[in-house]
Amino acid sequence: MIPRRYAAMAGLIAGGGAVTAGMLLAALGGVASPIDSVGSEVIDRVPRWLKELAIRWFGTNDKLALRLGIVIVLAAAAPLVGLAAARRRTAAIAGFAAFGLIGAAAAVHRPGASWAAALPSLLGAIVGVVVLARLVTSSSARQAETPGPSRAPLGWDRRRFLATGGAAAAGAVVAGGLARRLDGRQVDGIRQDIPTSLGPVEGARVVIPAGAEVNPVTPYVTPNRDFYRIDTALSFPRIRLDSWQVDITGLVDRPLALTYDDLRRRPQVERVITLACVSNEVGGRYISNAVFQGVLLADLLNEAGVQAGAEQVFSTSIDGWTCGFPVAAALDGRDAMIALGMNGEALPLEHGFPARLVVPGLYGYVSATKWLKTIEITTWDRATGYWVPRGWARDAPIKTQSRIDVPRAGQPVGPGPVRIAGIAWAQHRGISRVEVRIDDAPWQEADLGDDVSDDAWRQWVTDWQATTGRHTIRFGPPTGPGPPRPPTGRRPHPTVPRATTPSMSPCGDGGGSAKRRGPVAVDLAVDRVGSRWGGAQDTTGGA
Repeated sequence: MIPRRYAAMAGLIAGGGAVTAGMLLAALGGVASPIDSVGSEVIDRVPRWLKELAIRWFGTNDKLALRLGIVIVLAAAAPLVGLAAARRRTAAIAGFAAFGLIGAAAAVHRPGASWAAALPSLLGAIVGVVVLARLVTSSSARQAETPGPSRAPLGWDRRRFLATGGAAAAGAVVAGGLARRLDGRQVDGIRQDIPTSLGPVEGARVVIPAGAEVNPVTPYVTPNRDFYRIDTALSFPRIRLDSWQVDITGLVDRPLALTYDDLRRRPQVERVITLACVSNEVGGRYISNAVFQGVLLADLLNEAGVQAGAEQVFSTSIDGWTCGFPVAAALDGRDAMIALGMNGEALPLEHGFPARLVVPGLYGYVSATKWLKTIEITTWDRATGYWVPRGWARDAPIKTQSRIDVPRAGQPVGPGPVRIAGIAWAQHRGISRVEVRIDDAPWQEADLGDDVSDDAWRQWVTDWQATTGRHTIRFGPPTGPGPPRPPTGRRPHPTVPRATTPSMSPCGDGGGSAKRRGPVAVDLAVDRVGSRWGGAQDTTGGA
């Protein structure tokens, strides 16, 4: 009988073979791998508190942490299957069959998946059974070939086991490497379909004045590579541009089916728009500003003819993610669009190629569908977005907020002139004033960068003559939000309330509800050798 430690090793090797075989078969078939299929189901089913905990702990690395967690669970379970198989051969079949069925069920449950999506998990499980059976039985099939005393039980050949196990492990490594390479080629193939130009823009292109950028560390327009990304996708959807289209259906008189070329041939606009994550903490980085190019959603809905009683624009991505926002937000004059371009080039795959929705003034978890597939005009009671049943608010207007960028945490600050700078945003309303207060001194108005758009952030800066000692910097405009937007005419600019910061929750292609809290403040110690931050604080403790 095989020793216990080698039985456990056999289970681990067989488990690795099963996983990598499934990965390879998935890559060959152009479907999600078993690990990604299971991971996507985990994302969809875990409770809200666990999602928030994962984001708090891992931030944008939460998907990597999930994959690693699944691998760790498999690596812990596989040796147990090996130990059981050493005593009873049917245990190998039962153990791997269970994992195969879980993976298969997760795969076929994904939106748009067919029964073929289950094959990688099932065939991978068969590979695992064969490898484990070979390892626990073949080494005892005949007596050891080397004469002399042996510490192994009679009839078990250690060298044979190591040779067979080594070959199986090498095969698993090769299969995993091939799977990653094939998957990478498929993603590269999608990227190669991204066009180099999007066609002309109706009207003037956006020109960012030099005076808009007064923040010394934050560019006014966020480069695509630095634009924050939050979504629920573990892997990129498999996109075939020649067959892709976005359908506008539901409570419309004339349903539309628009291919990529159809959208490119339509009149396009260019707008600078800030997108912000609802769970962006004080001073957080989940906010970015870009110049988006696309087709105005209002034009498409007017062409389709929205029927009376329509309440919700409900959109679905290629990977099945959903969200919804009021029809009024698409038709009230804001520049909601099906975006095709970003910062002068076609949308990057990471940010939604071929097309995504961009709706100024709404958090992404109700509006910012990437890899857009369908837009259904419907009512609130007939469709519910991904995050709403998980405890987040249905209505999600972006809160008026501000952020300090310099001085940064840990940055040496000595006595003398210090530049304090940051950004403020109130999408679809605009910013007219930001004030800064040092300790108990009077509030002083900061210098603002040029106002480019009500839908984009505005940078601010002020100079401070720092003195030795510990100081508290408070920032934000002196009053609450301005009056409601009038039906016609230019929107009045509200000031940034010092009482608004967001709560912790998923965002982007996920999201949550925001809280109103007390004044935003940071503590700073100034001395002759440097400084130490106390960090962002809620000085009132309000909720």
